[in-house]
Amino acid sequence: MIRRAAVLIAAASLALAPLPAAAHRGHGALSVVEIDARSGAVTVSHRVPTHDAEPALALIAPDAQASLDDPEAVEALKRYVAKRFSVTVNDSPIALTLKDMTLGADEVRFEYAGKIAPGEASGAVAVTAAMFADIYGDEVNQVNVRRRGVTRTLVFNAPEATTPQVLDPLDGAGR
Repeated sequence: MIRRAAVLIAAASLALAPLPAAAHRGHGALSVVEIDARSGAVTVSHRVPTHDAEPALALIAPDAQASLDDPEAVEALKRYVAKRFSVTVNDSPIALTLKDMTLGADEVRFEYAGKIAPGEASGAVAVTAAMFADIYGDEVNQVNVRRRGVTRTLVFNAPEATTPQVLDPLDGAGR
């Protein structure tokens, strides 16, 4: 009887073992905004899981193949991310230029560059990070903003991802 129970438990364990591996991974992106106070250089990087980006192409680029192998879909993805993410300093939008994009098996990486006046680096920073929030209802985008040796984290959940979040000026500095 004990042997039979042990065999049944072992069989059930083997049958259920793949479940955690098959579990759905949440939807989210990690972005880093770095503002260099000396030069005024602004860099933005986004890391988006490929398992989020590729299926979303069906909605982002409906006339293209929903694949990161399709150049038309990749161009649509570039436009989409640029439209859904923004940074302003002291109420002035920062023009971000895509410098590099890496299409990997696990993640898609975007690297942007922009520029502000060096004296603005301590000013109020507003960020909108709504990438994929219109596609996945459980999207969570984390944005780390680094400036003057201080890092602050903003978290954007899908329902309110289009609402900018503002970091106050550092050390009471404005412009």
